[in-house]
Amino acid sequence: MMDYSFSNFISTVYSFFITKIAYRKARLVRRPVYIRGKKGFLYGEGLTTGHSCRIDASSKKITLRIGKNARLGDFVHINADESVTIGDNFLTASKVFISDTSHGCYKGDEQSSPYSNPSDRPLSTCPVVIGDNVWIGENAVILAGSCIGNGCIVGANTLINGKTFPDGVMIVGIPGRVIKKYNDVTKKWEKVNWV
Repeated sequence: MMDYSFSNFISTVYSFFITKIAYRKARLVRRPVYIRGKKGFLYGEGLTTGHSCRIDASSKKITLRIGKNARLGDFVHINADESVTIGDNFLTASKVFISDTSHGCYKGDEQSSPYSNPSDRPLSTCPVVIGDNVWIGENAVILAGSCIGNGCIVGANTLINGKTFPDGVMIVGIPGRVIKKYNDVTKKWEKVNWV
């Protein structure tokens, strides 16, 4: 178990009291936290955040749903303009980025020009779905259109860019690919050849 310094202990106690006032269903929302569009953010009981998490949701409708007992590491950033849905018992390390949005469109008939200011390009969105019991490692990035099944493990520094992954797989690399799948019969993670 980790020992806290006195100043960290005081900071945690302060965060705990603020959590019980502002985020009653949450376990602990550590300060500082940055939440834009609080009305668009729906979370289950037991939410815990690390320091300096940033959550961007719509102020007009619910665009971010996080299930019960989610634990976000420090500096996690979730952006939900259209729809990000995360299941129960979700766990991340630090510096994870999840977004359903891109500045501009880069496929199809009407693509954004590289000569236009990225800030002026129209937002392009596609829902992100992350299942129950998913563990995401340090510095992972999950972009628009991605779907991660129940029980998956996403390795550190992995990029998931709009792909769908089944339940019970380990995903690593840039771009993310499956390296192991959990075998329900043998009760072991087994290597797979995945294209």
